[in-house]
Amino acid sequence: MDPIYLDCAATTPMREEVQEAMAPYLSGVFGNPSSMHSWGRAAAGALEDARAEVAAALGAKHSEVYFVRGGTESDNIALQGACHALSATGALPALVVSAIEHSAVREASEHLAGAGRVRLAVLEVGADGSLDLDRARDELRLGPALVSVMWVNNETGIVLPIGELAALVSAAGATMHTDAVQAIGKVFVDLRDVPVDMLSASGHKLYGPKSTGILFVRTGTRLSPLIHGGGQERSLRPGTQDVAGAVGMATALRLAVEEREPEEARLRALRDALEARLLAALPRARVSGSGASRAPHICHVGIPDVAGDMLLMGLDMEGVAASGGSACASGSNRGSHVVAALYGPDDPHAHVRFSLGRMTRPEHLDRAVAAVLRVLDRMAAA
Repeated sequence: MDPIYLDCAATTPMREEVQEAMAPYLSGVFGNPSSMHSWGRAAAGALEDARAEVAAALGAKHSEVYFVRGGTESDNIALQGACHALSATGALPALVVSAIEHSAVREASEHLAGAGRVRLAVLEVGADGSLDLDRARDELRLGPALVSVMWVNNETGIVLPIGELAALVSAAGATMHTDAVQAIGKVFVDLRDVPVDMLSASGHKLYGPKSTGILFVRTGTRLSPLIHGGGQERSLRPGTQDVAGAVGMATALRLAVEEREPEEARLRALRDALEARLLAALPRARVSGSGASRAPHICHVGIPDVAGDMLLMGLDMEGVAASGGSACASGSNRGSHVVAALYGPDDPHAHVRFSLGRMTRPEHLDRAVAAVLRVLDRMAAA
């Protein structure tokens, strides 16, 4: 039987529409968009059309969209660039993050704190998706601050209260960034409705090309570049732009936003069915964040008293691609900081993240559940 790919939160295959949109800029329209001749002007036109396409899909201005090389770079430019700009005021800024951030935000925050450039504050998150807003209010009263909280958690799918938090941050005159890598195309995102100052997104989570991403920077937000050497992307991200990548990123993002409502409903029904079947077969299992608002594409299940790495290896041998959590932490000996934050450091469950996508069909669920049960039976008999 054909293998089943249930790891769409890690990466997704490129859509045919994206490949077709990129094709002219991989060889034919090859000019440097900074060049003044006709080859350069053609490339520059395509780049700005892509920028406008992203802006329209997100409810932003054309001038507020920057093309970067992925979600991790976008997060780092936002955090390090904003903290550098804030520290220029002379006061030590606060950097406020949640306890379940992606490693791109988490490790950048720890780096900034270790270098003495920020005062780091970590907001607790409950298994019900609640965020410690009282701690956020306290930090915002103390002086200049940057708040960076993800829109959708990449391991559990928990949706954090970004609108409520952004309103607090805006009222305090502070700056807010959100990592929306797992949110766009999965939940409603419109920058006209939510007053975040910066937002990060990644192309390969949206059936676009890898090593592409965007950083939205609202007009008036102070941000310093991390690298220097050219005026591209208004000097915030210098270096010759990848025009084909920008076109692919824009096409993928636009299609994800256009198709979100029916796809969100379809994925939610599939995820709920998968969880119901797993819990019926494994009564001691736990769905992470089951009482929280969650994005529709992630099912994160904890199974007690089994070895998680052996379970994942067994599923792979059964032809089912899943993960234990963030692909960016694969190979690490550390347990999941997300699970530790939600359930404590001694949580006895092994975790499997099934993340669904455009290619997921109802028949895949039966096969995935059957594979889990076969692997568990083998592990118990070993």
